Amino acid sequence: MANRLAGATSPYLQQHKDNPVDWWQWSPEAFAEARRRDVPVLISVGYAACHWCHVMAHESFEHEGVAEIVNELTVPIKVDREERPDVDAVYMTATQAMTGQGGWPMTVFATPGGEPFYCGTYFPRDAFVRLVQAVAGAWRDQRDGVLQQSAAVVDAVRKVAERPPSNPMDDAVLRAAAATLMESYDEQHGGFGGAPKFPPHMALLFLLRHYVRTRDDAVLAAVRHTCERMARGGMYDQLAGGFARYAVDGTWTVPHFEKMLYDNALLLRVYTHLDRIAGSGTGRRVAHEIVAFLAQELHDGHGFISALDADADGEEGLTYVWTPAQLDEVLGEIDGAWARYLLQVTPEGTFEHGASVLQRPEDPENAERWHDIRTRLLAARATRPQPARDGKVVAAWNGLAITGLVEFGMAYNDPDAIALAVETAGFLAGTHLVDGRLRRVSRDGVVGEPAGVLEDYGAVAEAFCAVHQATGDGRWLDLARQLLDVALEHFRDPASGGFFDTADDAEALVARPADITDNATPAGLSAVAAALVTYSALTAGTTYRAAAEAALATVSVVAATHGRFTGYACAAGEALHSGPFEIAIATEDPADPLVAAAWWHAPPGAVVVSGSPDAAGVPLLEGRPLRGGLATAYVCRGFVCDAPVTSLEDLVAKLA
Repeated sequence: MANRLAGATSPYLQQHKDNPVDWWQWSPEAFAEARRRDVPVLISVGYAACHWCHVMAHESFEHEGVAEIVNELTVPIKVDREERPDVDAVYMTATQAMTGQGGWPMTVFATPGGEPFYCGTYFPRDAFVRLVQAVAGAWRDQRDGVLQQSAAVVDAVRKVAERPPSNPMDDAVLRAAAATLMESYDEQHGGFGGAPKFPPHMALLFLLRHYVRTRDDAVLAAVRHTCERMARGGMYDQLAGGFARYAVDGTWTVPHFEKMLYDNALLLRVYTHLDRIAGSGTGRRVAHEIVAFLAQELHDGHGFISALDADADGEEGLTYVWTPAQLDEVLGEIDGAWARYLLQVTPEGTFEHGASVLQRPEDPENAERWHDIRTRLLAARATRPQPARDGKVVAAWNGLAITGLVEFGMAYNDPDAIALAVETAGFLAGTHLVDGRLRRVSRDGVVGEPAGVLEDYGAVAEAFCAVHQATGDGRWLDLARQLLDVALEHFRDPASGGFFDTADDAEALVARPADITDNATPAGLSAVAAALVTYSALTAGTTYRAAAEAALATVSVVAATHGRFTGYACAAGEALHSGPFEIAIATEDPADPLVAAAWWHAPPGAVVVSGSPDAAGVPLLEGRPLRGGLATAYVCRGFVCDAPVTSLEDLVAKLA
């Protein structure tokens, strides 16, 4: 049997390369083989850090008897959803249309033309075997019915991509979106809705911007409470920093232990801005700890890898949970008792087998003692089996991390964070940008073949705009424009002003995805709109601003009633409605207090540049001299400017 996954760049595909299932990579050759054999295609979609993907692999895909049936009756194709989000989007829509829900592992049976006709998620071994046999029987004996079913599913998938009516994303829409979020706000535990609870980072970014514009104290209180509860619960790693993917309960106590780059990149922005806007000791602490986690655990010397697995040695959470006896063994009886109280470790436990996930409902009174205990526990934890690492670098997620690092680094005057952001941006520009087009993934510094999708162009363009602001280097602004021009030329729907998730010259799937709602990461349309807003503010580019407004208009109808799923779009809308602020500091001193004040007090969504008057490659510094030999701040909103100021007090007043 040929090992067709041996050369795959995806760690998820590499996990399956030795399965007895004769996996194919997603390719025209796989579908040609299905046509040659006249058998259905089994499309199995997952990702490397997915716990239940591992379970189904151990139960079924590693089982010789199951593999024999699968190989005989289907052409099996294994897909990494993070490497091919376009493929995942099409078949996830089909799965949700057929079953009312989705998730991973995703199990889809399709015709040799790729049209899905039976969809599901995880199946236990016996049920999976029966399903494969039943599907093969239906394909053989009830072909007409199967084809009718596939045609109906494809029609449903294509209808999902139809765009709602366009409506300007105005103040009424943004207030309605915020109101829908507040209606589902959990006043006791924070967050929105019930279990399972995912970190609502994009909704929180939106609400922070909404608060700055409207001064709605209830909105700020909800953000602050949610951030406190998330950071003090078990979903946050109390020893090493970094958030897990989600909490399985409604109290943020027990996480699904995988740690994703995109969650931590977006939450870094939330906690940084919470501290800037409202003053938050927890916000400041968590932001610094996330940066340390990103730098130490996820950066591979090229870019940021995708994730840490939920499992270690095949057991979920093995690395992270503790019993009272384990604490006592590492710390001794006295410090063990103190740590048990502080970290909520009980004999009953909060996880499996009497173990507890560490929580920290209160800050310790003795910070030095906590630092010592934390250090000792981390050292002991390092001797345990460690979670596997998904080592692929995804362009969009690295873009989110770069933007977060720049916002953090400029707010807290952290040159190391800025340097890491610039280094990673340089890797994306030098490796992922090939012949003017983005590639989505790389691994160990080597770029893969999958083409970038819309979220890659949006998130990376926004990141390049952020690096331009931090460095004053016009190269990054030029690169951002190049990416946005590709998005406008190849992804935009001229009829509506919206965007497709794949380029017009990309591989044709059974439907062209065009999702306007946020999922785990910003929708591609939202990411591009945010980048267009930022770029237009940095360049006075009215054409790009108009494109952002048109794109956001295609989301407004959904945003007004489902703010929870359009947070990033609404955050971009808030930036537009606040101006966005355009702040230029003409100065010969990079450490000028006006620069620090501008970054700390700037409303979220604002752009900030600093440097010598008329600095090359920095449009906002053009024609903006020093006044009386003093550093001078120029503050504009929506291309309308106030009088320049030279005092710190006047700048802070303008930004307030």
